[in-house]
Amino acid sequence: MRRRAFIATAGAAALARPAIAAGTKPLIFVPQANLTSFDPVWTTATVTRNAALMVYDMLYGRDEAFVPQPQMVEGHVIDDDGRRWTMRLREGLKFHDGTPVLARDCVASLQRWIKRDSSGVTIMARVDAIEAADDRTLVWRLNRPFPLLPYFLSKTQPSPMIMPERLARTDPCKQVTEMVGSGPFRFLPDEYVSGTHAAFARFDGYVPRQEPASYAAGGHVAKVERVEWRVVPDPATAANALAAGEVDWVELPQPDLIPMLKRQSGVVTGQLDLYGTVGVLRPNHLHAPTSNAAFLRVLLAAIDQAEVMTATMGDDRSTWRAPMGYFVIGSKAANDAGMEAVRVRRSKDELKRMLEQSGYKGETLVLMHPTDQVIYHAMTTVAADAFRQIGVNVDEQMTDWGTIVQRRPSKEPLDKGGWSMFPAGVPGPEFVDPLLSNTVRSNGAKAWFGWPDDPAIEAAYAAWLDAPDAATRRTQEIAFQTAAFRSVPVIPLGQYLPAAAWRANVTGLVKGSAPVFWGAEKTDR
Repeated sequence: MRRRAFIATAGAAALARPAIAAGTKPLIFVPQANLTSFDPVWTTATVTRNAALMVYDMLYGRDEAFVPQPQMVEGHVIDDDGRRWTMRLREGLKFHDGTPVLARDCVASLQRWIKRDSSGVTIMARVDAIEAADDRTLVWRLNRPFPLLPYFLSKTQPSPMIMPERLARTDPCKQVTEMVGSGPFRFLPDEYVSGTHAAFARFDGYVPRQEPASYAAGGHVAKVERVEWRVVPDPATAANALAAGEVDWVELPQPDLIPMLKRQSGVVTGQLDLYGTVGVLRPNHLHAPTSNAAFLRVLLAAIDQAEVMTATMGDDRSTWRAPMGYFVIGSKAANDAGMEAVRVRRSKDELKRMLEQSGYKGETLVLMHPTDQVIYHAMTTVAADAFRQIGVNVDEQMTDWGTIVQRRPSKEPLDKGGWSMFPAGVPGPEFVDPLLSNTVRSNGAKAWFGWPDDPAIEAAYAAWLDAPDAATRRTQEIAFQTAAFRSVPVIPLGQYLPAAAWRANVTGLVKGSAPVFWGAEKTDR
């Protein structure tokens, strides 16, 4: 199935602009999907993470090489043979509601994040206490050395963002409804219209670091007074709006439209996401038929990753990599264990026999299909077709991505509004080694939506974290992938490296694994 089948034919439409103060030059951004959740701890939705990077700040931020650097903290001191970390907050940190950022805000925020994130079990197994020694000092008391702590405190999704204690006290299984952080932009709730518009204003009380910006590390200097997000579900309309100068930056233009955009005067295309994204299908491991690992192995075998990536990104192989296992191609952790499951293409007759032998009895597979997200729409369309061709009873429920974000936390059975599978895009860095592999982690009720439970994966993960040398880590990387191919916590679809597009009068865009707005400048056309 080729990408041309997914091209929308709608023409450009004038995009309404709200009235803004004279003299301001808003940077108008088209996000990849609608912003429906304001809580970067409650959800791993990419669009929420992107908004959160503007509004919130973290103790540590990843630089362009994805190495954690001090961000809200001046630095840290490690003593007691690695079992005590003391972190000192920078001076002048302030929340958007005018209150100072205190150590107790950080403690409450981290405790809420730890309870929600699947890595929380890993952290708390090593942590005896997190304490606010004074208004600017956090102390971690550990029961064993944990040199990887800053890597966890700077992770991508869900993000350990710092918010006021009054909000951080919210039950981690319930959404925070206010977006109040201490980052370089403040959210403007009165202007928010779901499915249409979100706005952010520069926070003049923000004190950036003095180092140059390098992705999420360094100085987050907001050079534009205002950023407006315009939700434009149709990719052709978004591309035409960019060409006409009605918007300034399209996060995820449809790949087939990139050649057209390259020909437009005043438009620049390029790769801002240095690490790409891994496309996946996430099964629900609580309910049949996707609670059956043998059935999932058949679905894994039915997927032709190259076909999925071609439908998603086109024929240009420089924009995607497939087939891949549970580590991205070319990473140090990548290995051949179990790779025949994705490298060997099987006939439909063989797949049908495998399906029969798996114990599948024709149960409905409820596949949530987001039609407003270009990449996910393409991936899901190919997957649904592949499953149907081998005899799977697919109930393809067409909806928007925001609805899926709200629906996927549900553990209800299928006959009560539950789900079997949904597509997702996971930041490439989460697949370079086991460290931040939330999507593969299989610690049951504490796992990401879908809740896989596989002690073999968890044992390999824990052993990898505590490995004394590279050879031991390599053994555990092989064990980790072997177990994942057996229980299939997630179905990998390939790694894609999409281009972004922006107006030539927008400069200073920072590269990384997510769109960030510090450093961006906009001049008169």
